[in-house]
Amino acid sequence: QVQLLESGGGLVQAGGSLRLSCAASGLAFSSSYSMGWFRQAPGKEREFVTQIGRIGGSTYSDSVKGRFTIARDNAKNTVYLHMNSLKPEDTAVYYCAAALGTITARAPFWGKGTLVTVSS
Repeated sequence: QVQLLESGGGLVQAGGSLRLSCAASGLAFSSSYSMGWFRQAPGKEREFVTQIGRIGGSTYSDSVKGRFTIARDNAKNTVYLHMNSLKPEDTAVYYCAAALGTITARAPFWGKGTLVTVSS
């Protein structure tokens, strides 16, 4: 059974930093999967944040480029999201996703999310 478990969310002041983690289990050859993060703010659609391919290439949404960094540790089956210079508009539930190809909203595997709240 595939499980993606996010952690690291919380309350932070604007300008601060957080690191989210997503631990994957049950994925055969998990290093073969692309991993990514989406987020959903209250009253808004889920939106793409970032993804990292199986060999490390990454893409970012324009709204987080230069502030967020995604990284993966295949030995630990874990992907990280380092978030710096946080803004109130980054407040959202952050979801981890996994797929064999490019991460999209139709990725087959999702975590349950972790809440990030950025206060002004």
